[in-house]
Amino acid sequence: MPRPIADPTTLHPVILPDGTPHEGTVFLAPAVRDHPKFKVGDYSYASAHTPPTDWAFRLAPYLYDFSPESLMIGRFCQIADGASFITSSANHRHDGFSSFPFMIFTGDGPNAPSMPAAGPDTVIGHDVWIGQGARIMPGAVIGHGVIVGAGAVVTGTIADYSIVGGNPSRVIKARFDDATIAALLDIAWWHWPIEVIIAHEAAIVGADIQALKRAAP
Repeated sequence: MPRPIADPTTLHPVILPDGTPHEGTVFLAPAVRDHPKFKVGDYSYASAHTPPTDWAFRLAPYLYDFSPESLMIGRFCQIADGASFITSSANHRHDGFSSFPFMIFTGDGPNAPSMPAAGPDTVIGHDVWIGQGARIMPGAVIGHGVIVGAGAVVTGTIADYSIVGGNPSRVIKARFDDATIAALLDIAWWHWPIEVIIAHEAAIVGADIQALKRAAP
C-alpha cells in the first residue's frame, strides 16, 4: 500500500520523531500564498536552518507586491537553505552613464528617467533542485529536472535536465541522453495524480524509464 504524503496545502509537511512539525521545511505554495507575484506548484518545498517569519522575503527579497514581474516555480521543486531569487525589480538602469536610482530618493515614480524598464519573469520548471546558497538572477528560465549546484549564480535559459554550477554558472553536463530527456518530458510524471506518483516512486528516483512509460496514466 503506498504511503500517504502530506497534503500540498500543509505548511510544515515534515513531522519529527517527537511528533512536532519541522519548522525549517515548508511546502512553498502555502508559505507564500499571500504574495501576489509568487506562483508555486504543489509539493515544491524550501528549507532553512533558521526558519524565517516571511518565506517570500527570504527567498525573493526584491519581489514586491507591486513588481511588474512574477516568480514562477513548478511542482516538486527542492530549494535548499540560502538559495535566493534576485528578481527583475532589483535592477538599476545600466544603459547610460550612471546606474544611480535617483527616482528612489526624489520620489518621482515610475516615469522618472532613472527608472529601469520592467524586466522579465523568472521561471523555474518542475522537479528542479536548487542547491545551498545558489542565486537565480533576473529573468532566468530554468528547465524541468535541472540541478543547480551550491553557490551557483544562474542567468539566462537552462535546458531541461542539465546540471549547472559556478559563477557565472555553466552547464556541467546533461543528466541523461537526448532520447531519455524527450521521454521524460513526454511522460511529465509531475502532473500525475499524487497516488500514482507515490506508487511509482522507485521508478521515478531510480531512473527506470520503461517502468514510467508503463505506469503513465
